[in-house]
Amino acid sequence: MATPPTAAALKQRHRKVRADQPENWRIRIHRAISWLQRAERETRDDDARFLFLWIALNAAYAREFGFEQSERDQARQFIERLVVFDGGNRLQQILFDQFTGPVRTLLENRFVFEPFWRALRDHDASNAWELQFANARKLAMRALMARKTEVVLSVVADRLYVLRNQLMHGGATWNGDANRQQVHDAVTILGALMPVIIDLMIDHPEPDESGITFPLLDSSG
Repeated sequence: MATPPTAAALKQRHRKVRADQPENWRIRIHRAISWLQRAERETRDDDARFLFLWIALNAAYAREFGFEQSERDQARQFIERLVVFDGGNRLQQILFDQFTGPVRTLLENRFVFEPFWRALRDHDASNAWELQFANARKLAMRALMARKTEVVLSVVADRLYVLRNQLMHGGATWNGDANRQQVHDAVTILGALMPVIIDLMIDHPEPDESGITFPLLDSSG
């Protein structure tokens, strides 16, 4: 598999085509590249690297939305479009060939499974979450074996979202021993996916009529 492009290479590519892209799409790509570039410089702190990578992902897909559409729904729709764009199956190669080990480990980690934490918060002693976890893991593993890129990407994104909430809301200790495996797996996977995601966006601009949550404004006004 070819080495994913660096943020600097993506920036050069984008400069050549951005004038012909819809403004909101251009802004998404510009912002995502900037955060990817910052993540690339973070070589020793996985917690920080994960957060920078997550911001890059968020910059790529976040849209204006109302109560009828959650952030997770936005992420799933974004993933569906990416898979359609990915004629070269680059995302599939990352998930099923290059980093299948970290993907499997992440899917088997209960600490990035939301029902596990919900059961703890609700003092639910029924262990119903264990059945949910076992079923979710079976479905994910079947999708992994069948190389169903869209399904596996969606499940991985859900797991990463749980980790994002844990870190962003202070639910973990920086560089804590209890968090290392899931953070390491998340950085490995997201660090490989983000350059390809941005590359696909550069090649496949959309009208993007929904707008972006924080548009670029002229500060002089």
